[in-house]
Amino acid sequence: MKKLFLLAASLAFPMLTWASEADLKIPDLTSQQNHLLVWGFIICILGLVFGLYQFLKVKKLNAHKSMLDVSSVIFETCKTYLLQQGKFLIWLFLIIAACVTFYFGFLQDKGFGGVALILTWTVIGILGSYGVAWFGIRMNTLANSRMAFASLERKPLKLLNIPLHAGMSIGVVLVCVELIMMLIILMLMPRALAGACFIGFAIGESLGASALRIAGGIFTKIADIGSDLMKVVFKIGEDDPRNPGVIADCTGDNAGDSVGPTADGFETYGVTGVALVSFIVLAVGSLSGNKFLANPDWQATFLTWIFAMRILMIITSVVSFWINGALNKVLYSQKEDLDFEKPLTNLVWITSILSIIVTFAASYFLVGPASNVGAINPNLWVVLSVIISCGTLGGALIPEFTKLFTSPKSSHVQEVVKSSNEGGASLTILSGFVAGNFSAFWMGLVFVLLMLIAYLASTFGLDQFMVYSSIFAFGLVAFGLLGMGPVTIAVDSYGPVTDNAQSVYELSLIEDVPNVAEEIEKDFGFKPDFEKAKHFLEANDGAGNTFKATAKPVLIGTAVVGATTMIFSLILVIKNVLGVAPETILNILNPWTILGFLCGGAVIYWFTGASTQAVTTGAYRAVEYIKRNINLDPGAEKKASVAKSKEVVKICTQYAQHGMWNIFPAVFCFALAFAFISGTESSGSGQFAAASFFVSYLIAIAVFGLYQAVFMANAGGCWDNAKKVVEVDLKAKGTPLHDATIVGDTVGDPFKDTSSVAMNPIIKFTTLFGLLAMEIAISEAFRPVAPYVGGVFLVVALYFVWRSFYKMRIK
Repeated sequence: MKKLFLLAASLAFPMLTWASEADLKIPDLTSQQNHLLVWGFIICILGLVFGLYQFLKVKKLNAHKSMLDVSSVIFETCKTYLLQQGKFLIWLFLIIAACVTFYFGFLQDKGFGGVALILTWTVIGILGSYGVAWFGIRMNTLANSRMAFASLERKPLKLLNIPLHAGMSIGVVLVCVELIMMLIILMLMPRALAGACFIGFAIGESLGASALRIAGGIFTKIADIGSDLMKVVFKIGEDDPRNPGVIADCTGDNAGDSVGPTADGFETYGVTGVALVSFIVLAVGSLSGNKFLANPDWQATFLTWIFAMRILMIITSVVSFWINGALNKVLYSQKEDLDFEKPLTNLVWITSILSIIVTFAASYFLVGPASNVGAINPNLWVVLSVIISCGTLGGALIPEFTKLFTSPKSSHVQEVVKSSNEGGASLTILSGFVAGNFSAFWMGLVFVLLMLIAYLASTFGLDQFMVYSSIFAFGLVAFGLLGMGPVTIAVDSYGPVTDNAQSVYELSLIEDVPNVAEEIEKDFGFKPDFEKAKHFLEANDGAGNTFKATAKPVLIGTAVVGATTMIFSLILVIKNVLGVAPETILNILNPWTILGFLCGGAVIYWFTGASTQAVTTGAYRAVEYIKRNINLDPGAEKKASVAKSKEVVKICTQYAQHGMWNIFPAVFCFALAFAFISGTESSGSGQFAAASFFVSYLIAIAVFGLYQAVFMANAGGCWDNAKKVVEVDLKAKGTPLHDATIVGDTVGDPFKDTSSVAMNPIIKFTTLFGLLAMEIAISEAFRPVAPYVGGVFLVVALYFVWRSFYKMRIK
């Protein structure tokens, strides 16, 4: 299978010599602009110091040895998984490296040094995604044992702070590392190669995030389902140490809910930035008749403004974190119980409001009346601020809409619980489907409203500075959604820590340690409350589930909204190479447009099925192994068997890898196939109606992917927290009601943590790689054979689609 994929990929590489991509020429910055951005390096370094401080602060917290031992085992299994994923990334890099080498070396004649530099940035992009994933997993596996132990103190505020501090450490480090890399490209790379370095960097991080997100999503849900179903089969407790699936589940929580989102966030932040940089370089200027004239001075101003906004958002996130911390101390320090969702909600809104204020203030100084662009349109700073603020406001509104369908207190979650009580698992599943569908409707309207406001704002003079100004506005909405990046990642990372902490508590068997209460009182200075500790951990896990759910629509939204900006580059190439006005072919009266939409929808539904099939088969094997090897004899040792747990981890890793080797080649070949088919010329007449096929395909995977991802993510979140309500609020573990909600949760597992979340990097990778493939297809020399070669790649893609079910079936 690997050989077939590599052979198919190798067929594409020589074709890269036919391509003719528009060269991204990054303008020179003024000394004042360079000086301003140097402060960006300083702020990013301070951000890294902040992240390290939070890391050490969490690491220094006390924890009982029994809990530290469990945490260490979880981290070791996580290391094994990540090292295996690293090997897989090497294979993928070799394929992409060949593309980059042929394209920039042979076509654009960048020379050995130029190609080596671009490849270096591709590697840096991959290592960036991979590196922040390592940091995230290390941070979370330190925080889980500290939080588990802190639950014994009866101090709920401490249980809030530990995962939140860990999350902010990850979020700030992630954004600062990303921004440092992009600033180095912008300011220090040779002008002739800076644009290519941006593209190489974006492809690298997108490749890394795609692999880690898809494989992590498959891994975590195999382990989760295998572990959860034992509660129904054997009527054992949550995270029973005798269940070999529990440690694998903890590893999966980190592989899927820490590694995946961290790499995804890093890639999303970078690719959206590269898309905007590309747009500014290609579209900022003026029209002279029908000819576009780039304006380097305007481009430099817009680039400086974009990067300054990103730098300032680091400051607003950290300051908001401090403000929220002080507020929490005043409101909750004396409380013996706590609604953990409220402080997290406050943090999101404080960050959003502060970011909007800073956006307007900074824009006035950077692109206001005193600037070279402000002199032409004095209100430009207001226009740009309003557009970005649509995204920033969306970063707070989207979580609120998500909570309507996933919070334990929401009407939809309560509806699932009520229907489960009388109708069992059948009505559990149906009620969750209802929640997911309604959430997709309302979330879609939120995106429509935000993008409509951005479009209307762009009509107030933005077209004086660029072509396709509405596309730039949509890109800025995605940019604004990521303006709260450190906080978005922080509340997302909150979930895996709370989930793992609950498991660490049970696996440690701390209540069975002889004289443990006296030991803790003597060594740590407080008397432990075991019953209250379990209540706090379960309640906080519900809040973690909710905020994991809130981050998913934000990330998928940036992929969809940002994709419109990346597709602009493709439209510009079609215009320049084929000499046709895009609006003459990119319309619904063109049959190729409709066909592209249908293919995009088809691929999204195949991807959903293929990723879920990998989970289903892997979970079957995990359940089979666990049922045969679990030892529930009364006299058996209660402590978890590391050897049996590693075997479950091995099963999860194996099927995650198998799933990836079916899914990724198909995605790769579909992009080439549909792009090449788009190179079809109508009987040599010079009519290129088929060129709209691939553009509409990219738009379709974005739109279909948005609704499919939101539906699945929120349905899964609803089922997850319905189970949590039964466990925490109703205290009904072990009942038929609990069994029904467990079944619902296992259905929701691949919904929310496998298929839905992986669509984000898949959309961005397909768009980035597809731009290159389309340029090959429409080049004059390759155009006559393009549809035939496309047909070959379509056959290869369909073969892997066939494999994704028939070679992954349960045997």
